[in-house]
Amino acid sequence: MSESKKRILLMVLDGAGDRACPELRGLTPLQHVRTPNLDWFVEHGIAGLCDPISPGVRAGSDTAHLSILGYDARAVYTGRGPFEAIGAGVDIQPGDVAFRCNFATVNSDMEILDRRAGRIREPETEQLAEALDGIEIDGIECSVHAGTEHRAVLVLRGDGLSPDVTDCDPGEDSHLLRCEPLTEEAQLTADVVNGFLDEAYERLRSHTVNRKRSAAGLPPANILVPRGAGGYPDIESFQEKYGISATCVAGVGLVKGICKVCGLDVYPLPPVCDGGMDSDLIMKMEGVLEALEEYDFVLMNIKAPDVAGHDGDAKAKSEVIKRIDAAVGFFRSRMPEDLVVVITCDHCTPCSLQDHSGDPVPIAFYTQGMIWDDAGEFSETGCSRGMVGRIRATDIIPICMDLANRTSKFGS
Repeated sequence: MSESKKRILLMVLDGAGDRACPELRGLTPLQHVRTPNLDWFVEHGIAGLCDPISPGVRAGSDTAHLSILGYDARAVYTGRGPFEAIGAGVDIQPGDVAFRCNFATVNSDMEILDRRAGRIREPETEQLAEALDGIEIDGIECSVHAGTEHRAVLVLRGDGLSPDVTDCDPGEDSHLLRCEPLTEEAQLTADVVNGFLDEAYERLRSHTVNRKRSAAGLPPANILVPRGAGGYPDIESFQEKYGISATCVAGVGLVKGICKVCGLDVYPLPPVCDGGMDSDLIMKMEGVLEALEEYDFVLMNIKAPDVAGHDGDAKAKSEVIKRIDAAVGFFRSRMPEDLVVVITCDHCTPCSLQDHSGDPVPIAFYTQGMIWDDAGEFSETGCSRGMVGRIRATDIIPICMDLANRTSKFGS
């Protein structure tokens, strides 16, 4: 007689993987911090390493989450902008071009002084976005919507647009870049973006919010930096692909946008679970437990480790991991029995790089009644001792489905 079907929880500890940190005696934050609750799932299950895309490829959070959900990111990815926009509640239509943006601080020479404008956040960003929303350049409507913290979304709507343009983010350089077309068809889009940037700077530099910030000694958010242009994504729904109901429990707009595009519901969370460094992780775990009563599959994202990694703060990342472990302990004491639990990261964000790397991430699978391997610690080296070996993120959902007794036999 076949066993009953189980529900699935996939915990994504965003950017928690790392490299050796000198300030942690050469350990990673996951190695440095005692994590008895994360370790419990390793000790009572099987573990290994996972490449978000493939070995050595530096995955973005967007392409990594697509892969984690079982999609070939190289085939379906159209750019990060549309996912950010959809996650922010913006209605994206075919023909639109969307960009992810940061509010930043520049001087009169367009030299970027602070990429996050002192980590400005709501409600100030909402007021600044409102000042930019509705700008029209060459007959193209420019819509701006505030996201989480310093993030925002720019959506262009009109005839003749193309997502084939360069980013305005200078990366390691210091000066804001002008948008350039990558094809002849994208010239209009590049011109609109550059016209928008000029108008945005004029509107923001004298805005009341920025006058108050400057008076208080805070960096003004006087420019919007667009990147990750993309068109409307068309992706097979997760429910059709796997035949199960699914939702995500996340505070970050990008993750919510990816999940929405893939057909997952977005489980409602209170504002204190916004994905920032001070996000209420216990309340998020309560949301997970509630969601598991309604859905076959739940994806949960915890963003804070990635934030600390981008800041290059190994000690803050270690403190976040302590909080995560406590929240996992809260969940473990209340989790249902008929459950498959997977714990992993979408990518590594080494503090030494302050950006993503192509390193593999730890992964652990747990359910009642499974065999155990010799791994005993949720860390980069601890999970490497497990029997899972080294897999790719696109393998995660098939493994989960099998552990949940939801697969069909291949062959007779």
